[in-house]
This record gives sequence, C-alpha cells and structure tokens, in this order.
Amino acid sequence: MDLNIDEDDLNACVQCGLCLPHCPTFRVTGDETMSPRGRIKLMREVQDNDAPLTSEVLDAFSTCVQCRGCEPACPSGVPYGHMMESARETLADAGQMTPTWQRLAMKPLANPTLLNAGTRALSVAQKLKVVPERLGLSNEIPLTQSKLEATGSDVYLFTGCVMDTMQRSVHAAGLAVLTAAGFGVMPTGNAAPCCGALQSHAGLASETRTLAEKMMEGLEPNIPIIVDSAGCGAAMKDYGHLLGTAEAELFSERVFDMAEFLAMHMDRLPEPAAPLDLRVAVQDPCHLRHVQRVHEATRTMLAPYVRELVELDDEGLCCGAGGAYSIFEPELAGQIRDRKVASINRATPDVVASANPGCSMHLGAVGVPTKHPIELVHHAITGARGL
Repeated sequence: MDLNIDEDDLNACVQCGLCLPHCPTFRVTGDETMSPRGRIKLMREVQDNDAPLTSEVLDAFSTCVQCRGCEPACPSGVPYGHMMESARETLADAGQMTPTWQRLAMKPLANPTLLNAGTRALSVAQKLKVVPERLGLSNEIPLTQSKLEATGSDVYLFTGCVMDTMQRSVHAAGLAVLTAAGFGVMPTGNAAPCCGALQSHAGLASETRTLAEKMMEGLEPNIPIIVDSAGCGAAMKDYGHLLGTAEAELFSERVFDMAEFLAMHMDRLPEPAAPLDLRVAVQDPCHLRHVQRVHEATRTMLAPYVRELVELDDEGLCCGAGGAYSIFEPELAGQIRDRKVASINRATPDVVASANPGCSMHLGAVGVPTKHPIELVHHAITGARGL
C-alpha cells in the first residue's frame, strides 16, 4: 500500500536508534515497534514491500503521540512528523484508521455554537460527577465565560476552539499583557474557529486544509497572529507545508507563540507590581520545544516575574497529552504522564508553567498545579490575587 511518504524521507532514516531515548511510547513499553525507528521500518515494509496492514502495524501507527521529540535528536534530519501525518492520512482515507465515532467527536471543534453547547453540558456533567476521569479533562470546566473585547488592531490573538471554551481565562490574561505592552489586540473569535491540529493528528488532513484555508480567508493580511496554545501554533506554522502555497507560507511567517512574541518585546512589558514568590518549573509542551523550537522564550518572558525558575530533569520528554491522545490512548498516556509527574516532583516546584491546554489539563487531572506562563506574567504585572 502506498502511504504517500516521500522515498527520500524514508531512506533518510539509517536506523541508528538515537531517537529511542526521546520517544515516550518506547520509554514506557520497550517495544521496538513503539519507537520512531520501528515505525519507520513498518512504513517501509508497507509502502515498499506491500506488507499487510495487520492490527499490530495499525496499532504501532495509532499509538504514536506525535510529540516529535525524535526529530531534534536525529542526526539525519528525518522529518518523522510529516511522515506519520502522511501515513495516518492515507490510512484514515482508506478507512483503516480513525473510526467514525472519532470523526464525529471532532466535528464540533470547527463549529463554535456546537462546541460551546457541548462544553456547557460537560460543565454540568462534571458538577454532577459523571465525567469519566479517563478523559483527563480540566477539573473546572466553565459554565459561562466573559467575552473578550478587542483593544486595537496591531495583532490578532488566536482564540481557537477547545482552549477558548475551557481556558478563556488564559486568553484574557494574554490580551491584558499584550495590551499593557502597548499592542492593540483583536481576538480572532469565529473568524478562525479552529486551526485543525487535532484533525491533522487523527489523519483527517483534508479537514485541516479546509480549516486552514478558512482561517487564511478570515484574517486580514500582514497582521501578526499571537497564539497561546503550543499545539495550535505548531499547526499554523506548518500551513506552508500543509497547503504547499506561497500564500500559506506567508501566513505561517506571521504566526508567533505568545512567549516568542513577548520575548522579542521585553522592553515594552511593565515592571512587575511584585515578583511572584514562587518556585516555577517550566514544562515545555512538545510542539513548542520540538516543533516550533522556541521554548527558551518562555524562560525569557517569565524570568523577571517570578522568584525562581527550575528545569525538569527529563530533557523535555512528552507528558502524554498529545492533543486528544490522552482520551484515545488513556493507558499509554497515563504511563507517560507518570514519568513526567515524577520529574516534576523531583523539581519540587510551587507551580508548573505549561503553555498548552492539553498538557495543563492532562497534568492537572492528577493534581499537578499548573498555570499558563502568560497567567503568571499577568498576575505579576497586575498584582492580582487568587493565583
């Protein structure tokens, strides 16, 4: 079966194994087929030798977290993430992956009305204690949220789907900090309801392309787009590859992670009303560290506003959230999270700074105190209570 993977990309992997220590599923299983090297070998067998799509092969592909921690470690520069995306898209189109229930579950992401209604229903269900813990959802899903008001038109604040319904307080903090730095901010709202990241992970690339094109049409050109969700930012910075057009490349060039953008403008940020008396551990979301590779900006942004920043000792290993991975693969996600929590506990922080909603909800579900980095900056600048 042709998985539509470029042969040069497949052949770039020399099977050296340097990726293995950086792969979360290999670390918890020790299974070669659960490693980038093993999965690439299976891709070759399927594409070049017409190997059958057994349940073991499909399981190897479906259990990849797509953290892409293997990419920075690879001396050959193998584009593993794009290869896995191509494989999943082909298999999903052929009906071999992403069953109907998963596809239906993602439909509301691009429909703000449905998503808001679903979130309110989840909030009520959570208060009635009927939401399964295996879903790893936030412990405080909001029933209602305050509207985000534009403060100008210098930059867009991408609000998106899940994060806007479950963590709009993060957007509010980001909007306030950007405004305090002298930028007029426009929340994207319904003009860009979803970036398509979760759909892409599931192999539904055609839906991702549709959402990308809608976003490009809905947002004015030449205005920077600030994103406070690492997974969304990584997806939007990849539109050039996804769509293969010069227009998409130009769009991606104006996408910035929140910390990345503010780190370039530290001179415009206010002094803290009082630095937060906190020992803060920085948990790098995979799509910030391994894909966007701008994770150092989080430290630059936070340093003036907290008493102490501490590093985790696991070299950025994935926490197991992986977008919707923790819902579809709860056992593996939990095992991966256990390693991350152990690393956090060794660092003995007061709070963990995490710039991705999936990571913060996944960690928060087992009691790890998490805050988005921009929330910490906002609290330090304003002296707000209740952190």
